[in-house]
Amino acid sequence: MLAVSGGPDSLGLLLLALEAGLAVSVHHVDHHARPTSSDDAKAVLAICAELGVACAVHDVDVEPGANFEARARAERRRVLPAGSLTGHTMDDLAETVLLNMLRGAGIDGLSPMVNDPTKPLRGLRRHDLHEFVDESNLTALRDETNDDLKFRRNRVRHQLLPLMRDVAERDVVPLLARQADVLFEERAWLDELSLADAELDLNDADCRSLREWSRARLRRWLRAKLSSVDEMNDTHPPSAAEVERAIEVVVGDVVATQLSGARRLARRGQRLTLEDDSTTLTSNG
Repeated sequence: MLAVSGGPDSLGLLLLALEAGLAVSVHHVDHHARPTSSDDAKAVLAICAELGVACAVHDVDVEPGANFEARARAERRRVLPAGSLTGHTMDDLAETVLLNMLRGAGIDGLSPMVNDPTKPLRGLRRHDLHEFVDESNLTALRDETNDDLKFRRNRVRHQLLPLMRDVAERDVVPLLARQADVLFEERAWLDELSLADAELDLNDADCRSLREWSRARLRRWLRAKLSSVDEMNDTHPPSAAEVERAIEVVVGDVVATQLSGARRLARRGQRLTLEDDSTTLTSNG
């Protein structure tokens, strides 16, 4: 199952899958965000008909405005079959690393897409994939919003990465990809080391014991225990500020703090509780 927009990346994914002899089906998402989006859907249907590939078009409505990329991504995830493959390349990985860095991400955000079976082209460069598509007799679609600098990813792609390449005097995309690989391995090792910690439930922890942990260990445990899951079944860890406030509860500086999602972390005696709380909370103890 392939997610195909009709652009050169996803079209390259489709052509490579066919060249590899895979039995494929295409899924195209029409966001109706551009006047030409319905034309894109027709073009993808025509390409699939020419290639003899089954194609399903999923219609969603994403209104223009703030956080458009995130809202469009959420809608795609909602309608696409689970496990659908995407045409993300090494360049997409590098862009995502930088975007997450700008948001203040930790080790998880700095090692995205690694070991993700839905990103089979993660090791390919974008320009190589585009050259492969150009050699076919198919014409890839062009999304004009990919050049719109009001979107942060486009600024990273067209402004930040070229500047970094100029400063470093080398191509930085492979460097960022290699860093992501290394950090993913570090993540996996830390997960192994913290298996026993992961089994400790929030309500069963004794704050006196937690206070003996290193701050890094405590931060990692709280980050996992205070994560939330949205309606798309995506896990969202707490922000760095929320984790720091949670640490204040553990060490006894405050008795409670409010977290995202109208949740309240409190300490009663030496035990922690996490509750739904839509009321105003004073977290200064």
